[in-house]
Amino acid sequence: LGFAFIQHPSLMFEQEVKTLYNSILSDKNCSVNLKIQVLKNLQTYLQEEDTRMQQADRDWKKVAKQEDLKEMGDISSGMSSSIMQLYLKQVLEAFFHTQSSVRHFALNVIALTLNQGLIHPVQCVPYLIAMGTDPEPSMRNKADQQLVEIDKKYAGFIHMKAVAGMKMSYQVQQAINTCPKDPVRGFRHDESSSALCSHLYSMIRGNRQHRRAFLISLLNLFDDTAKTEVNMLLYIADNLACFPYQTQEEPLFIMHHIDITLSVSGSNLLQSFKESMVKDKKKERKPSSDEETESDSNSGSESESEEEASKPRRLRKRVDSDSDSDEENDINAVMKCLPENSAPLIEFANVSQGILLLLMLKQHLKNLCGFSDSKIQKYSPSESAKVYDKAINRKTGVHFHPKQTLDFLRSDMANSKITEEVKRSIVKQYLD
Repeated sequence: LGFAFIQHPSLMFEQEVKTLYNSILSDKNCSVNLKIQVLKNLQTYLQEEDTRMQQADRDWKKVAKQEDLKEMGDISSGMSSSIMQLYLKQVLEAFFHTQSSVRHFALNVIALTLNQGLIHPVQCVPYLIAMGTDPEPSMRNKADQQLVEIDKKYAGFIHMKAVAGMKMSYQVQQAINTCPKDPVRGFRHDESSSALCSHLYSMIRGNRQHRRAFLISLLNLFDDTAKTEVNMLLYIADNLACFPYQTQEEPLFIMHHIDITLSVSGSNLLQSFKESMVKDKKKERKPSSDEETESDSNSGSESESEEEASKPRRLRKRVDSDSDSDEENDINAVMKCLPENSAPLIEFANVSQGILLLLMLKQHLKNLCGFSDSKIQKYSPSESAKVYDKAINRKTGVHFHPKQTLDFLRSDMANSKITEEVKRSIVKQYLD
């Protein structure tokens, strides 16, 4: 079929051919060899078309200006463009295939398509960002090179699709993850521990406005209203922890906005958990009219103990001792107030991972760059860029390891049966 389509490209517009090619490319259960063959056919067609155009160009130069070759070229490239528009989405989706050979040929087809100017590049940008995280150096270098070329011709396209590209890169990493039980990480597991999306960041970093908008968009994903899945948050946090920052302003800007997010989302999260306990406690009691007088006299002491139990431990450390027995009493006090419905517990455990990751990320950046608390507090985004233009002195041997979130994902707590042990674990997390 491939050879027939090279000689007669119009056949690729036939409904039967479109259905055949698109079904092979989009069907997850279809043979890998068939997918590769379809991609090879498209690749060969584009290569032959490119060779044909180059030959026509040489012929035109020999025959002087008797023919309007530009018009001929437009007709030929117009057909190529129409053909690629038919199959573009399915070819791009092949980037998420588990087999590297499928991803390799899909990237070749897209590179040829872009080089010949057959499609508008903006629709390919997030997919190329995603392919820039491929474990094979040859593939990620090719994807990165395409992004560089697009950035030269169309300034701002990369920044515009950067967040979408990072989300897609997470999907690529999910697809190639050989051990599904292990969380997807956002850095390379080698000596460099570089961020998977470091090339993307290095392209955006030079423009202060674009860089800040990009970083804020990533941090907004940690907001409890964004409902971002925990493993993706871990992936984003890994990248933020390992990006190739050059000036002090970059990590200080991130830490400043982490503080803003924590002050709102963190307090909201603790308050919602506290309210779920108090409400259900009241529902459990439901005193009768005969008991109301007695319950009113005890309400003062009960509400005090409830409030005491529902305060996070860090707010009570001034009056509580640090002994194990006190910690156990704290946990038991909160356990008594837990609602029968376990949904708020799981919701709290899930949403709190974003807060924990931000806390860990801030501490990591502080350790990595050697910033003091006073320097972090004094930072203001509105100050002149020159004030924080000093180069970062990175410390060696500082690694980002958010243990609580990794344990949460490995134990699959979000889908676990709520046992007493799981409840105690969540309560301990709340108190901490």
